[in-house]
Amino acid sequence: MSTKFRMTFLMMFLHLLFSTTLIHSDQNMVPLKTFKISEKVIYDCIDIYKQPGLDHPLLKDHTIQMKPSVSRLELKNQTLNNKTYKTKMRCPDGTVPILKTSKEYINNTQLFTEKYFHPLSGDSPGTHIAGIRSREDIYRGVEAWFSLHNLKVERDQASYSQIYIGSGSNNQVNFIQAGWMINPSLVGDTKHWSYGYWKGKDGKECYNTACPGFVQISREVPIAQPLDQPWEVLLHYSIHQDKQSGNWWLTKLIPKVPNINIGYWPKELFNLMDNGANMVRVGGVVQASRKGLSPPMGNSLFPNKDSRESAHFTNIKVMDINYEQRGIDFFSTQKLLDSPKCYGLRTGNVKLLDFFINYGGPGGNSCGV
Repeated sequence: MSTKFRMTFLMMFLHLLFSTTLIHSDQNMVPLKTFKISEKVIYDCIDIYKQPGLDHPLLKDHTIQMKPSVSRLELKNQTLNNKTYKTKMRCPDGTVPILKTSKEYINNTQLFTEKYFHPLSGDSPGTHIAGIRSREDIYRGVEAWFSLHNLKVERDQASYSQIYIGSGSNNQVNFIQAGWMINPSLVGDTKHWSYGYWKGKDGKECYNTACPGFVQISREVPIAQPLDQPWEVLLHYSIHQDKQSGNWWLTKLIPKVPNINIGYWPKELFNLMDNGANMVRVGGVVQASRKGLSPPMGNSLFPNKDSRESAHFTNIKVMDINYEQRGIDFFSTQKLLDSPKCYGLRTGNVKLLDFFINYGGPGGNSCGV
């Protein structure tokens, strides 16, 4: 992959990362049940066969896959009990949770995007990244444990921590990413939110279920939700291509609980990921305010020699072309750090934790464009 193409690929990724299309339920659809998590966070239980994701024209003849085919990914983390995990909602059989948002809220976030988010342009503060990516090969999936931290993120800033898998060719790109974010302009608060994002054929792109594409399967865990339960100090996510269907599954893994298969992005959405992807990546990304103030990343601290004192990704695993799972350091990797004055990156190996990265920093007003 040429240097020019890598830069184009990265810039397209960063631009798409901070698009602000919102997840929402069809206001004309009567939900079977509703869960009010807080004053502004409400989920409708929508018929699984009438969910927004299936309205995509490429999914006209799509048959819903209710669970992944058996794989090593599923077999390795089977349950002991479910006493440590309590869900906030459980939609009735045959329905899935879709977050409801107001038109005013959507309009406000669109206005914010128009005025403030111009990543990597000459008239705006930049987007910054700290992480690692694999060299070009063929990959079927990526997973990692990553830590969650309270951060002070202003209204016109955003801070993300994510896993990513994608392919690029001839200035085109397909990708999927998932993780947590603090993005007040998008979700309206300063909490951690889980999220998923994809870009596919013809440049189509979307957060969560904001527009057709992602197929929600779990009745209990939506793709986008506040992460504020006491046990959620670490997030363990996996994205992998199903061996039989070719769909790309998003799975949440929780200790002592069966894997939660949240849903999937159908293979029909992509034209460069039919037979795996050619890049995986993990790390943190931030978006500065228009005034040039970059927010903190990770836990706001630079990495040091004690891996426990800074934000981290651990047990970073990658599925190769044959669906064999290996540590990411088995493959050739490249460090990504564009603003060492404001953020840091450290990699290493620890017994029991395998390969890890520490990342993050305080941000500031001199982080570059």
